[in-house]
Amino acid sequence: MGLLAGKTVLVTGASAGIGRAAAIGAARAGADVAINYLDDDDAAESCIAAIEAEGRRGIAIRGDVAEPETATHFVAAAAAALGKVDVLVNNAGICPFHAFLDMPIDTFERTMRVNLHGAYYMVQAAANRMVEQGHGGAIVAVSSISALVGGEYQTHYTPTKAGVHSLMQSAAIALGRHSIRCNSVLPGTILTDINKDDLADPAKRMHMEQRVPLGRLGQPEDLAGPIIFLASDMARYVTGAALLVDGGAFVNLQ
Repeated sequence: MGLLAGKTVLVTGASAGIGRAAAIGAARAGADVAINYLDDDDAAESCIAAIEAEGRRGIAIRGDVAEPETATHFVAAAAAALGKVDVLVNNAGICPFHAFLDMPIDTFERTMRVNLHGAYYMVQAAANRMVEQGHGGAIVAVSSISALVGGEYQTHYTPTKAGVHSLMQSAAIALGRHSIRCNSVLPGTILTDINKDDLADPAKRMHMEQRVPLGRLGQPEDLAGPIIFLASDMARYVTGAALLVDGGAFVNLQ
């Protein structure tokens, strides 16, 4: 039996990257999975095919997390198709790298709406469904090492990830009485579409790799295990926590 056997897991931003790895990993751990995605139908279908290849049910629901109605629709449609909501993995996020002094307002506001507002809407919608169901649940948010450290070209992004981390802490207090646990994972540099252009320079990539004690940058699959652990009953007394998944980069000051 897998760690998530009998559970239904919802994952936002799951057509690629960390979200896709978490969704497929959840299916491998025994869960039925609903994924949210923005616009890549082929990638979403591929993710569902991988979920079904694990012998689990999957459904893909398109929507922009920046819009409040996307959250309510995603949760309702997932519950209707799969019967319930046990776990939400809030993963959807963007990071269009840009300098601070001439940051376009649209870039700043879009990043805020997707990463922070979208997280709030999704967590609230899933929590309301879990409260109605009456048997608790787990929420895992994908924050970032950027919640703890700065980035010259991420002045719009790092505040959103700090906000997601803080949201989980406060939601853990608000939802504990309903047996809903809220935790976050803080990835380091993970090789995804978000940073592929930033790391296209071989010298920069080598520098980043050399700063990681484990000697490599992360893969999306490196997040699946920590997310599944926090979503599972093995973490039944863990809430309000943040788990760094960064190969040791944060502690490598010297």
